Amino acid sequence: MLRTFAISAGIFMLTLLSGGFAADFPSPDQLPARPELPDPLTMLDGTKVTTKAQWETQRKPELKALFQHYMYGRLPPTPTKQSYTELFRDEKALGGKATLVEVRITFEQPSLSQPLYVLLAIPNHVKKPPVFVGMNFCGNHTLLEDSRIHLPEGWCRNTCPGVVNDRATEKGRGAQKDTWNIDLIIDRGYALANFYCGDVDSDNTDMTDGIGPAFYKPGQTTAAAADDAGTIMLWAWGFHRVVDLVEQYGKDTLDSKRIAVVGHSRNGKTALLAGAFDERIAVVIPLQSGCGGAAPSRNTDTRAEQVRQINTSFPHWFNGSFKKFADPVEIPANASPAKRRELTNQFSEKTHRLPFDQHCLVALCAPRPVLFPNAEEDLWANPSGQLEILKAAAPVYKLLGAEGIAPDATAEMNKLTDSRLGYFIRPGSHAMTRADWEVFANYCDKWLKK
Repeated sequence: MLRTFAISAGIFMLTLLSGGFAADFPSPDQLPARPELPDPLTMLDGTKVTTKAQWETQRKPELKALFQHYMYGRLPPTPTKQSYTELFRDEKALGGKATLVEVRITFEQPSLSQPLYVLLAIPNHVKKPPVFVGMNFCGNHTLLEDSRIHLPEGWCRNTCPGVVNDRATEKGRGAQKDTWNIDLIIDRGYALANFYCGDVDSDNTDMTDGIGPAFYKPGQTTAAAADDAGTIMLWAWGFHRVVDLVEQYGKDTLDSKRIAVVGHSRNGKTALLAGAFDERIAVVIPLQSGCGGAAPSRNTDTRAEQVRQINTSFPHWFNGSFKKFADPVEIPANASPAKRRELTNQFSEKTHRLPFDQHCLVALCAPRPVLFPNAEEDLWANPSGQLEILKAAAPVYKLLGAEGIAPDATAEMNKLTDSRLGYFIRPGSHAMTRADWEVFANYCDKWLKK
């Protein structure tokens, strides 16, 4: 039996670009070079931020505008009307431990052609549990072997299980259950709200097949402007719509004050950005998110991904302006794969002109808890650089009266640093594992349950 829940949300104009900031921003080549991480408590004009009021009313809005203008693109506004349709409900899922629900979000004002499908798993033994909100890479149907879960109707990456000719098939059902570990989440007393990234924007260079064009400026053609949202910002918008769902559709069964966002790799970049731009999110957990996420852009370690490389390999993730912070590289047609990687994975001094680095994105989360989990072999994600990013964000937490992370904190294998700015590193490589979920739950037990 279908149930439709409609809400009218207030217009949420989070971006302050319309407030005049963007008009004052210089072109990338006119920004001063800063080899060191910029001080998060110094305004673009050099003004020092010394009070909480200055942070909240001046520096914080400025940083949000800077990240949108130079890196991620403008965050689309919240729809003024969206409706929720329940597709199925199973109150005896997972052997009776959980209620499994799938909900379709339809966007009515503005009218968007594609809905967003959200899979909810809710523990039956906990009243109004805290919620992990996550975005999957291959479709909701890959999380569990359940024929009722919606198959994505649009583009899917061919490397995803069961995908044939860029389309999902029944063969993919349950193929990533060991990535999301819903049984563990339920047993630990948490709910999960999960959605497929392709319902918002496909992870390819075609920027016309997602929600982006619906938010272009009046009279704009189908081509994205330099400050239009890249795919990662569009995905962050998707995270925010799931938070809306938790607040509105799930208000009687879920605790919207205790939401943790989690994501791995590119989805981790998105989780961090979503948390920075939405204060309804209580805990932020970007797993192995690397360059463009938790790792510094100012990085000369050739074992770690660079701004030049990420913009070459994934130009759609960021806006047009971000590409100006690294020199383009010419790759000979006959270059070997190793040579191609060597040429693209080189530090560009233009990156020094970024008026921020990723510690400033973490600072936008302050004073909320942020955990950076990593893996020893995943040098591409720059685990050591991520620890330095946490330390560089700590002064903002201190200004707001919260302890971030100790300045002498070190990376100890398999030891969770569960401070408000948390860190963890385990043996192994680039993956989201059951062991990672145990760490997520341990961290959230401290910050969401007490």
